[in-house]
Amino acid sequence: MEYRFEGGFPTAATVHAAYDAADHARAVVCYKHFFPAVSGMAIWAGTQAAGVVPNRVFGTMDTRPGQVGFTLNSDTPYGPVLLDLAVGPLVVTVPAGPIIGAALNTDQSWISDIGIPGPDQGHGGRHIFLPPGWAGDEPADGFVHRPFGDRVVVGLRAIPQHGDVDGAITLLRSVQVAPLDESAEWAEPSWTDLTGVPQDTTPLAVQGTLGYWELLQQYIDTEPAHPGDVAYLGELAAVGIRAGEPFAPDDRMRGILAQAAADADAQLRVQSLADRRPDRVVWPDRQWEWVTLRPENADFEIGTRTDVDARETWFYQAIATSPVMFRRQAGSGSLYWFIARDGDGAYLEGGTSYRVRVPLPVPAGLFWSFTVYDAETRSQIDTPQGNAAVRSLFELDGKLGGDHVDLHFGPDAPADAAPWVQTLPGRGWFAYFRIYGPSEAAFDGTWKPGDPTAQPAR
Repeated sequence: MEYRFEGGFPTAATVHAAYDAADHARAVVCYKHFFPAVSGMAIWAGTQAAGVVPNRVFGTMDTRPGQVGFTLNSDTPYGPVLLDLAVGPLVVTVPAGPIIGAALNTDQSWISDIGIPGPDQGHGGRHIFLPPGWAGDEPADGFVHRPFGDRVVVGLRAIPQHGDVDGAITLLRSVQVAPLDESAEWAEPSWTDLTGVPQDTTPLAVQGTLGYWELLQQYIDTEPAHPGDVAYLGELAAVGIRAGEPFAPDDRMRGILAQAAADADAQLRVQSLADRRPDRVVWPDRQWEWVTLRPENADFEIGTRTDVDARETWFYQAIATSPVMFRRQAGSGSLYWFIARDGDGAYLEGGTSYRVRVPLPVPAGLFWSFTVYDAETRSQIDTPQGNAAVRSLFELDGKLGGDHVDLHFGPDAPADAAPWVQTLPGRGWFAYFRIYGPSEAAFDGTWKPGDPTAQPAR
């Protein structure tokens, strides 16, 4: 609307409109900033609903498409470990072996890498987590970490050796958790099998709705203020959301918060699935994009500022942060590429059959995979086929001869039993190409996968 002033003073209509616009703007900014925290709260809630209990019961999971989680994959089994440091400092003892993992605060901000990418470098070690405000002596017999709050997610994965998933799960279950104070009362934690157990660790149920703010209220009520949140907590307070106070907006504010949630979520979806940043492009002659837009660190920091666009794009599409996930460096870590369009620039849709030609050998020192995700849920596509990925360790093991392999995607299986992932008519999809242990060819342009190419209908 046009703002009107008489003698320098706002008209009654201008007063209402200006306050509504200001509150809406504050709410949109806060929705975006706190999305990782609300998603983190959903990870805690969904993991516990599946049977994990902080400090008491941990899980192992060979992930299936029906288990909803932002861009989870089936390359390696997961080991979700939830810690509550309200009981005092806890020690996570990781055995030597091919374990990769990270410890995260509730808002998914990075605390430390663990296993091969961490300070123990895969040789095993004691990771000591001290609660906030810990005033005791710093332990000298382990790797010391200081989370922002009492709640810590330790996300572990184990690389199957020669495709041995059971062996990888056994390795995960050898991780031990105990108090730093050996005299403290403590029951040995148990492990539960989450493979195939229905779960949803996403905020999908509340995205774009008033319920989003209720979950955010729970976050600020139960988590100490993180350094990067202080200014945004002030913005939240201005729209009536404050730690320790009930979430009770009046009718006017309920309408503004609901509309802001819908607008902000739509903006995040556009950023994530229709990005237009020039630096997203991997190869100028391909549709492939970098999944992670900031390779420098796990905090999306550039000098003295945060790349908020990169942060928002990442967390709407994925979970967790770690320097090893973002690094663009040959010889270590992992590398992720994203694609949502065919070679002509059209979005990928489930009713069309596509072929992706992958040159061989793929520059992966360890292994590689191609995983398909539902564009709505950002989770592994769930179809009657029951499989969302083509993986060098499994489906393609022993079948990678010649100078390329053709991967197929579509509603119907190809006639020649080629590697194939089923898609669903009427639903869009995107994919991640993951390379573990990338070599220089993954970066210098001498190797690159083809774009999805639509195939004639059979």
